[in-house]
Amino acid sequence: MNKQLATTLSAVFHPLLVPFYLFYVVCYQLPGVLLYPALPDRWLVLAVVGGFTFLLPSLGAAGLVYYGLVDSLEMPQRQQRAWPLLLATTSFAAAAWLLHRPGLFDPLLYYMMAGMAVAVLLTFLITLRWKISAHGVGMGGAVGLLMVLYLGGTAGLVGLWWLAGIVVVAGAVGSARLALNAHTPAQVWAGLALGAGLVLGFGAGLALG
Repeated sequence: MNKQLATTLSAVFHPLLVPFYLFYVVCYQLPGVLLYPALPDRWLVLAVVGGFTFLLPSLGAAGLVYYGLVDSLEMPQRQQRAWPLLLATTSFAAAAWLLHRPGLFDPLLYYMMAGMAVAVLLTFLITLRWKISAHGVGMGGAVGLLMVLYLGGTAGLVGLWWLAGIVVVAGAVGSARLALNAHTPAQVWAGLALGAGLVLGFGAGLALG
């Protein structure tokens, strides 16, 4: 994979953008998965997700760059990723709290956001000692979520197509991170396994509960 394509894939499927994509798919592309809010009101869900999983963490990271706490927004060094990941964990958790409104938002939306907050927290903790791939965690979580929705019988045939598509994208993003020498294969696979395993485990726990 050439570096221009790898850079584009890494940017388009940045870990802070993947939650927005997933909530868009669940809200608008998988009929029958959500009971509420009604379709015309689901923009509010995307506004909360976009604001707390992309806008606020991005502004926080930019502030860290401005004050010299990190060298750049790319943060190639493991040690510089801790503060941005901690800020992202806080912001993701705030989004989960906002979506925990029974009767207003479908419980699935809260569970999705809470699971993402836990994934970012674990990524932060692991990053203190080892440079796990955050891109891998995000894409693994996306694969796991669509697999849970499909196997749960709520996503239907449309969900299968989305699942197949995200598996291909996850492979491409992982290859992109390797092409850019941003991670080792072990770091990419560990990220994918963490993201997918967390969602699948969470889904199994809910089903058994």
